[in-house]
Amino acid sequence: MSLKELYTNEIKQKLAEEFDIKNPMLIPALEKITINVGLGEGGRDKKYIENVVNTISLIAGQKAVVTTAKKSIAGFKLREGMEVGVKVTLRKDRMYNFLKKLIAIALPRVRDFKGVNRNGFDGRGNFSFGLTEQLIFPEVKYDEIIRVHGMNITITTTTESDKEALRMLEMFGFPFTKGRNNG
Repeated sequence: MSLKELYTNEIKQKLAEEFDIKNPMLIPALEKITINVGLGEGGRDKKYIENVVNTISLIAGQKAVVTTAKKSIAGFKLREGMEVGVKVTLRKDRMYNFLKKLIAIALPRVRDFKGVNRNGFDGRGNFSFGLTEQLIFPEVKYDEIIRVHGMNITITTTTESDKEALRMLEMFGFPFTKGRNNG
């Protein structure tokens, strides 16, 4: 069963009952997942940028875009328009497919993995966390990468409550660290 079917058939009703939500439009749902990689010093190397774009596109199943600096910052040797990052935003089926791959395949491959820290919630029901290397995804071939890089992943939900978002992600099987609940 896909995560989208799981959400539609089971999770939606459980969330409505658990949080006593009468209006079906207020039931928490996933809105989008954003994968972001900061290029840092590598932003000057065209081959490295291309490599990161290809890697993130492969992981996400959708073409990634290069982000540019909005303004110059002399202290960081940054000029307006310089390439500073790579990002991709996933919605609908691609979002559910990526989440399933992340939960079932990628996160268990992290060395000494004890779960994702629950402190990544922003107070508005969105969850962000970082991964230190792209090699945990099975599509990435070690020989084809120039440099190991991490990525930030943000899961945006339709709820304003961290507690509801945490519960929804737990129902999807997201591996949070054991410990106290926040939110």
